[in-house]
Amino acid sequence: MLKPVDLKQVPMDAITMIGKEWMLISAGNQEKYNMMTASWGGIGIMWNKSVTSIVLRPQRYTLEFVDQSDYYALSFFGENCRSALNYCGSHSGRDVDKEKETGLTPVFDAQAPYFAEARLVLICRKLYKQKIDPKGFFDKTLDEQNYPNKDYHEHFIGEIVKVLKADE
Repeated sequence: MLKPVDLKQVPMDAITMIGKEWMLISAGNQEKYNMMTASWGGIGIMWNKSVTSIVLRPQRYTLEFVDQSDYYALSFFGENCRSALNYCGSHSGRDVDKEKETGLTPVFDAQAPYFAEARLVLICRKLYKQKIDPKGFFDKTLDEQNYPNKDYHEHFIGEIVKVLKADE
């Protein structure tokens, strides 16, 4: 069961949590929401606030929900949910019912939906958005390797306003 905790009480290795274990980004409400698997992003301090940084490509269905919402959630899971994360990262919510196909249980918080099976959830209030600009790359190979279709990510920075952690 997830319960509210202070962010300072949660040890976070963002490189492992995001890059290796992955996360689900979710936004919307009980009537309509979506989630997607992500392995790019960050956790840190910006503008004297604890923040997350996420990126979404323009073709991602979840982008519509993040754009329309003031908040988004990042849900982190144990290895037991790896197949659900694989599914959510390879199928669009436009075409399938991810909740039904994965068995994940959405929880509809007042700000953003998250998942009961998560071990850690960060609810974030959007602070900033900007499209990745290819002119900003000092290492031009990053543009060539990651954006052959020129579908540059939308970059969001969100303040962490609530932290939920599963009982251990």
